[in-house]
Amino acid sequence: MILLIIIGVILLIMSFTLKQDQNPFSKFSSLARIIGIVLILLGVFTSAFQQINAGTVGVKSLYGNVEPDVLDPGLHIINPLLEVTNFDIQTQNYTMSSAPTEGNQQGDDAIRVLSNDGLEVVIDLTVLYRVSAVDAPTIFKEIGVNYVDKIVRPVTRTRIRDNAVFYDAVALYSTKRNEFQDGIFKSIEADFKTRGLVLESLLIRNINLPTSVKKTIESKINAEQDAQKMVFVLQKEKQEAERKRVEAQGIADYQRIISSGLTNKQLRYETIKAQKELAASANTKIIFMNGKDDSSIILSDK
Repeated sequence: MILLIIIGVILLIMSFTLKQDQNPFSKFSSLARIIGIVLILLGVFTSAFQQINAGTVGVKSLYGNVEPDVLDPGLHIINPLLEVTNFDIQTQNYTMSSAPTEGNQQGDDAIRVLSNDGLEVVIDLTVLYRVSAVDAPTIFKEIGVNYVDKIVRPVTRTRIRDNAVFYDAVALYSTKRNEFQDGIFKSIEADFKTRGLVLESLLIRNINLPTSVKKTIESKINAEQDAQKMVFVLQKEKQEAERKRVEAQGIADYQRIISSGLTNKQLRYETIKAQKELAASANTKIIFMNGKDDSSIILSDK
C-alpha cells in the first residue's frame, strides 16, 4: 500500500522530467503522470482499509507514536498514514524441555535448579498464556513484539529457581509437587500481569532427580513393597496356624466324646456285627472265636 504511493510519486516526478521538449521520451510524460496519480490514489484508498483477523488486535502507530486504543477483529477505515501491528491475543504456549525436539528452542532447554538440600533438579515446564487485548499498545511501546524472549522465558525460569530453593529434591518430586506448582504460578502470574500478559496455566511436565537420589527412592519403594509382602505372608501363615489349631481341637473333642460315650458291651456288639459281615463274605473260610473275650482269628482265602 505504501509501496504503491511511493511508486506513484516516483512516476509523477519522472513525468515532469520527461515533459521537457528536448527529451525524446517526452511523449510518455502524460502516461507516466496518469499512472503515477492512479497508483497514489490506489495506495491511499487501500491504506485506508485495514482488516484485523479473528484472534488478533491491531496496534496503531503514527510516526512512532503508539495510540492507546486497538483495532478489534473486522474491517476498519483508518488514517492511511497509520501503521498497524497485529498482536495475537489467543492462548499461546511456551515449552522448556530436556528433550531436543519438544521445546520451543532446539536442544536441551530444561530448567536446572538447586533444591534446599543442594541437589540439582531438572524441570520440564509448559507455560500457557495470552496477551491482554487492552494492554497490547503498552506491550508494543515498552517491550515490542518479541515479548516471548524478553518476558515469558526469563521470568518463568527465574521464578522457578527462586521457589525451588525452599524445597528438598525428594519433596519436589513427590509430596510437595503441587504446592511448588501453585507457588510458582502465583509469582509468575503477578509478574506477567504487570507486563500486560495473562498467565492461564502452568504445567510441570517432568521433574528429574539426580541418579543417586533416584536409586535411593527406588530402594525405599522396593523395601516398602517387600515389607508389605511379608505382612501378607505372615498373615497367611497365622491364618493357616489358626486353621490347624481348630482342626486339632475338633479331633481332640471328637476323641474325648467317643472315649467317654463307648462301653464294653457296645464295643462287643460292634465287634460281633463286623464278624458276621466277614463270615458272610465269599472269601472267608474259617472263623475261630474265643468265648472268654472279644478276640477272634479270621482265616481267609482270596
